[in-house]
Amino acid sequence: MAQEDLFKKLVAHCKEYGYVFQSSEIYDGLGAVYDYGQNGVELKNNIKKYWWDSMVLLHENVVGIDSAIFMHPTIWKASGHVDAFNDPLIDNKDSKKRYRADVLIEEQLAKIEDKINKEVEKAAKRFGDAFDEKQFRETNARVLENQQKWDALHNRFAKALNDGNLDELRQIIVDEEIVCPISGTRNWTEVRQFNLMFSTEMGSTADGALKVYLRPETAQGIFVNYLNVQKTGRMKLPFGIAQIGKAFRNEIVARQFIFRMREFEQMEMQFFVKPGTELDWFEKWKTTRMNWHKALGFGDENYRFHVHEKLAHYANAAVDVEYKFPFGFKEVEGIHSRTDFDLSQHEKYSGKKIRYFDPELNESYVPFVVETSIGVDRMFLQVLSAAYCEEQLENDTRVVLKIPPVLAPVKLAVLPLVKKDGLPEIARRIIDDLKFEFNCQYDEKDSIGKRYRRQDAIGTPFCVTVDNQTLEDNSVTIRYRDSMEQERVAISQLSSIIGQQVSYKNLFAKI
Repeated sequence: MAQEDLFKKLVAHCKEYGYVFQSSEIYDGLGAVYDYGQNGVELKNNIKKYWWDSMVLLHENVVGIDSAIFMHPTIWKASGHVDAFNDPLIDNKDSKKRYRADVLIEEQLAKIEDKINKEVEKAAKRFGDAFDEKQFRETNARVLENQQKWDALHNRFAKALNDGNLDELRQIIVDEEIVCPISGTRNWTEVRQFNLMFSTEMGSTADGALKVYLRPETAQGIFVNYLNVQKTGRMKLPFGIAQIGKAFRNEIVARQFIFRMREFEQMEMQFFVKPGTELDWFEKWKTTRMNWHKALGFGDENYRFHVHEKLAHYANAAVDVEYKFPFGFKEVEGIHSRTDFDLSQHEKYSGKKIRYFDPELNESYVPFVVETSIGVDRMFLQVLSAAYCEEQLENDTRVVLKIPPVLAPVKLAVLPLVKKDGLPEIARRIIDDLKFEFNCQYDEKDSIGKRYRRQDAIGTPFCVTVDNQTLEDNSVTIRYRDSMEQERVAISQLSSIIGQQVSYKNLFAKI
């Protein structure tokens, strides 16, 4: 199946099975804004718990906060967002559609990369076990030709970004003959910068209103609370502050479903360290965060690091964790060494000392910061992209979400084989016994086969069937989603069997 078709099916599946809905759908929707359904919110909460506990429970020197969405507007001046939080935009004069210039060029690079990968895939099929991919990439004429094109475009693109050269970005689009996806034409405007922050007013009168912003990131709420946490928690360097919260960006080019939205949720941790040690900690957190992703079991080959060509104004090192989505490798998490930029800026603009007194050195200084930042919504999409599977069976095809059991929205479905003979009552008792530990679902409608398929599509890892034998020996059939294997177990064993499979300890042990 083509990756584009797979992605379309995934989007449709999300709506059909209560994962994601278009926001305000009965009013024809609102662009790039989505609501999470009954299964979506459970998966989202489980992802957040996996992240939060891996930060706060596993590291005794990491604590959490929850800062306000509205903050003093000078914070965004200090952080650089008022002056520098921009995207390079370009319009197509025929379609009247607006695009991010850098995204258009990145997509062109991806097309060249796809050509290379297709050549490699064809050769791998042709030569079988004897295929040497490294040698093929280094010697095949078509691969080398496309690689040279990619390198030349990549170097030109990186230089234009680093120089902030908007004219050169437009010229690259012209030279590469990049067309508008809607009109199919190359009738482009100039490239210009567009600030992404939403603004509003706070106050009861127009004259007395204060212009404030919806926060475009959660990090600044951590920085302005650094001293509060450090002093009240008696924290010693190195230590981290974690936060999960909503952020808002007026994305003009919001696409690929929930991958890029105007209202989204972030999981960020700012790790405060002694100056001079930040790059060592940067490497440690790179390893830890990659292990966090790989622990989910979606295939190590589907992850990679992408080193930033252009560093943000505050950073001295930056890398992205990228996952292979159906639409290519894309960022799911960023790890940045932010130096002392943020705390120094807030010290300057607020006029307050934001320093750490080091008892070993007997001096005060502004700590450096290593940041890990991951989008909940992108992580959600990554889990579903990896989990969605269509399997051809003997008589039909089953659609299954192979979500790791620990993250699955519904852990257990209890199914009475028939709606009589006391079986529904036993099924209800099982749910009453287990519902304080697991999210359970009762289902008695349709044949047992249809009910299994329905739970497969939801991603439920365990189905328990209550039948006539249950009346005799208090045993039930437990069916495992991924293998479809079934075994007979005592009702009293269910809590232990399921509990072992859905424990976060299984993931934490791999980090």
